[in-house]
Amino acid sequence: MRRVVVTGLGVVSALANDITSYWNKLVAGENGITRITSCAEEDIPVHFAGEVKNWDPVAEGLDKTLARRNDRYAQFAMVAASKAMNDSGLQMEDPSRLGVYIGSGIGGIHTLIAEQDKIKEFGASRVSPMFIPMMIGNIAAGHVAIMFNAQGPCLPTVTACATSSHAIGEAFHAIKNNYADAIIAGGAEAAITPLSIGGFYTMKALSRNETADTVSLPFDARRAGFTMGEGAGVLILEEYEHAKARGAHIYAEICGYGNTCDAHHYTAPRPDGTTQCRAITLALQEAGFKSGELLYCNAHGTGTPLNDKAETMALKMAMGEDDARKALISSSKSMTGHCLGAAGALEAIVSVLTLKKEIVTPTINLLEADPECDLFYTPNQAVQAKPVIAISNNFGFGGQNASVAFRKI
Repeated sequence: MRRVVVTGLGVVSALANDITSYWNKLVAGENGITRITSCAEEDIPVHFAGEVKNWDPVAEGLDKTLARRNDRYAQFAMVAASKAMNDSGLQMEDPSRLGVYIGSGIGGIHTLIAEQDKIKEFGASRVSPMFIPMMIGNIAAGHVAIMFNAQGPCLPTVTACATSSHAIGEAFHAIKNNYADAIIAGGAEAAITPLSIGGFYTMKALSRNETADTVSLPFDARRAGFTMGEGAGVLILEEYEHAKARGAHIYAEICGYGNTCDAHHYTAPRPDGTTQCRAITLALQEAGFKSGELLYCNAHGTGTPLNDKAETMALKMAMGEDDARKALISSSKSMTGHCLGAAGALEAIVSVLTLKKEIVTPTINLLEADPECDLFYTPNQAVQAKPVIAISNNFGFGGQNASVAFRKI
């Protein structure tokens, strides 16, 4: 069976828009969650999020016309994909063997809101002819395919918070099963708007705490909901022999993927953790995980009371109590916020770099232990360690669960 490796990484995030700075700030425990600047305070009920700071797509290398004709989320995706491809140095001789799997949980909501305002004021005849291609959730993948002449499989996933984990996992299986030799995989999201904030707020999903250091508290007893984030993460997945033949730099091997559904509730996770456990188990089985191997888990870790408890139970069931207690776990969302459809890719990048750098990034502001979340979540300080396998978990509204596994190489 064909092996698949990671040869390039690209990021746009609340912490930084380059991999080195993103990693260094995560290791340092720097909080990218700040007071929201893109919305007037009187228009929103919560005031903190993981915003991308001072975003200028042209300064990030995007063509001015292309930037103007794309929603913020698609701009993020194209920039992150370009960074990942530059990092990889990948140039495909056969474009039919290069694919794009980049998804978004929400898509072009900035465009949707702007055009809705326009139609109310001026009527339908004044709606932009670019409205539909700027709004739809698959257009980021389409633009990235055009940028790199990727004529192979293209699959923009939409599974809420699990979106980009599913994109990476499905891309892994596509290469493993010889449908492509390389795939640009990940996700992008830009949904920090009064409408989105209002929707998450009224369904009681958002934390209502009013300081940057108390608003996102994964696994802490004080946790009270998630905090919105935005950005994009992209990984270049490549068949191992193809990568080796061109002398590519290899970060890690992607070696396992699990995909399940809670079939329980449209927003709440299955409380006993059994279906989340099954996704983790499938990823670990495919990765050949053996008891006693030191594992790192970048947890879904949203900071909602139900999710963190269920994920803790799922990890114990999937790994066994002893191995789960030895595992090194952290939640990047404590520093980036919850980036929805981009979360899985941003966190998969952390998992890959943890194996490569042999440092486990912390869960910041974890000060009060919850008896129901009793594993080691790397509180507040990074630790040096040498895990040989890493998993990244993401669970979405609708009950969609994804776990992706990587091995040190």
